[in-house]
Amino acid sequence: MPAKKYCVELTSDQRARLLEWIGRGERPVREQTRARVLLKADEGPEGPAWPDDRIAEAFELSSGGVAGIRERFCERGLEGTVKRKSPDREYDRKLDGEKEAELIRLACSEAPKGRSEWSLRLLSDKMVELGIVDTLSHETVRRTLKKTS
Repeated sequence: MPAKKYCVELTSDQRARLLEWIGRGERPVREQTRARVLLKADEGPEGPAWPDDRIAEAFELSSGGVAGIRERFCERGLEGTVKRKSPDREYDRKLDGEKEAELIRLACSEAPKGRSEWSLRLLSDKMVELGIVDTLSHETVRRTLKKTS
């Protein structure tokens, strides 16, 4: 069996913090599981130093998942391992205030001939047809109308 590339050695402050997170039970389950994995993987003087296979079996994870938690701890530290990483991408908004108002005006208007009411896809197609936007997803229409209702 190859030697572990990433070793977890927790300080007493880190251990206390992890135990506090678990003890309160207020954290999301995934964060609690990561905290428990770190506590069992601790190879410091106070830690049990369980092997990855045993940790994986105890918490119903893959051994690769346990190894990933070890790696993240060594690279990102305690907070970066336990807490969820925020997404690093941002999206431009398709609809500003004026375009949203136009969408709402259109949705409140008379439905097209042969229809009893507007569908999300019809609304998105009509917005493109009128030249208000270049492209528009029905999901964007749904989110916008849900937000304003």
